Amino acid sequence: MHSKLSPIIKPVDLIQLSRSEEIIIIDASAGSKARYDENHLTGALFADVNNDLANIGDFADGGRHPLPTFEQFEVILGKFGISPDSHVVIYDDKNGGNAAARLWWMLKAIGHEKVQVIDGGFGAAVAAGFPTTNHIETAKAARPYPIKSWELPLADIDEVEKITQTNNYMVIDVRDANRFAGLTEPIDLIAGHIPGATNIPFTENLDATGAFLSPELLKAKYTRALAGIETENVIVHCGSGITACHTLLALDYAGLPVPKLYVGSWSEWSRNNKEMILAPGA
Repeated sequence: MHSKLSPIIKPVDLIQLSRSEEIIIIDASAGSKARYDENHLTGALFADVNNDLANIGDFADGGRHPLPTFEQFEVILGKFGISPDSHVVIYDDKNGGNAAARLWWMLKAIGHEKVQVIDGGFGAAVAAGFPTTNHIETAKAARPYPIKSWELPLADIDEVEKITQTNNYMVIDVRDANRFAGLTEPIDLIAGHIPGATNIPFTENLDATGAFLSPELLKAKYTRALAGIETENVIVHCGSGITACHTLLALDYAGLPVPKLYVGSWSEWSRNNKEMILAPGA
């Protein structure tokens, strides 16, 4: 029996892997196409967060970054040359790897096994000696990748509203503390959070260098945070369903089950006249 592939790959291990195995590298740097065009890891293809990892429409119906349809995602996988047996390695230009984690979640959710995120992202890979280029890469042809369902659990706005009125559930908001408290909101229309939500910022998954905490530390952290709550009763969200995937990635890295993702997140919730906890005096 083969051991489970770690969802995180260290830059030095990536260098070794690239020498011994054919891999597909995806640069998922949010809003950084210009940086990709100027310099990216050699061999990397660019994934646009808005166009490749989401199906953007009415923010009140699914939030700012709803998942693409299966048909749309099949086209995207074909564009990147990804087939069911491909080894995919993803990075972005943020230490936390938020957008990279979103694509990781999407691939894991269709049952793809060989997918990893570079620990520390672009900067860490470059620092470790992985070569870079400004050459625009072309994907190899791949056979069709049929998708039938999202195999990782999802929650919608109705389920989230229902559980805010019950016990033995946990809604985790991974945004920073000031956004959660309603003190600031740089993106969405209203500042605040979902009633009953617990704030565990995704940045707490990282050490001072921007690398993930060890699996042991992450396991201890989330075992304490989720004590007494069954995994199926945990829902993770953020602003638009991107950054929440960072915490889902951290949980998988820790060897813990992956809970439900609320893709619509605060961007959807705050546009639907739902009960909200705002900053004092707001």
